[in-house]
Amino acid sequence: MTVALDKTKDQRLVHSGMSWQQFKLLQESFADSRGIRLAYYKGQVEILTLSSDHESISRMIAFLLCQYFLNEDIEFNPLGSFTQEKEQEVSAQADESFAIGSSTATSPDLVVEVIFTSGSDRKLTRYKVLGVPEVWFWEDGLFRLYRLRESGYDRIERSEVLPDLDINLLASCLMMASKVEALKAFQQAIAQA
Repeated sequence: MTVALDKTKDQRLVHSGMSWQQFKLLQESFADSRGIRLAYYKGQVEILTLSSDHESISRMIAFLLCQYFLNEDIEFNPLGSFTQEKEQEVSAQADESFAIGSSTATSPDLVVEVIFTSGSDRKLTRYKVLGVPEVWFWEDGLFRLYRLRESGYDRIERSEVLPDLDINLLASCLMMASKVEALKAFQQAIAQA
């Protein structure tokens, strides 16, 4: 059985013409607001409210990836949705982010975005400025993976950060209705690989 998601609960508002200082004031005013993400790029502000379905998918991705790291004995630092910024130019909050190969690194090697509304192109632009090596978008039960190159992001079929991870297995486990069964199925599959 697969899960049915209500993608209409996420809401997105985009506003143009805001200075960095105005954005920082707005960011401060939302500091204690759970379930709201703010992003900024060259005067354009995006405010996203997150549904429980959005957060559920995001957390399950993190759980499954942590399970994979443990199984493969890969050091990592789960950075979650911390705010990444380049002063005066860009601010972004991923749904999930990870530093791979270190338990103390604070720059993500991998960012994961759950897309229920549009915006993946804008997000890639932000992450390019921030220098994030790999970005995954989960949308409609599938992953799209991107790797940063000199000219920008290229679409890739297999992760270069986690080359042995079966991305289709990860996607199928995310769509299972039972979270416990999803974790068990994923664990069993990666243990046998």
